[in-house]
Amino acid sequence: MSNYIKKTYNVPADIGRKVIVDGKSGVIVENKSHHLGVNFDADKASVVSRCHPTWKVIYLDEFAAIRKLTKSQQRYKRFLEYGDSFKSFIDFCYWDAEQQRQDRV
Repeated sequence: MSNYIKKTYNVPADIGRKVIVDGKSGVIVENKSHHLGVNFDADKASVVSRCHPTWKVIYLDEFAAIRKLTKSQQRYKRFLEYGDSFKSFIDFCYWDAEQQRQDRV
């Protein structure tokens, strides 16, 4: 997790830490710049919500394993990252399936 968030807001924001945000329980799974990336227990593993580090957040002393994405969720996440470089989703899928693909920027 970003030291910026820890120092600026004086919170124990660590990847894998359990939190309760506005009454919903979840786990910190990503650093979203100045926000926490939280995967709430009621959401799919691929859904990461941006949460302000101090707005209605209770940091628990417990840690949890980060849920793994399915293959299709991993592919969709890559599509969100690289998708603008392709004419269509199917073109992206062909590129993504290549064994020796080159990253597009």
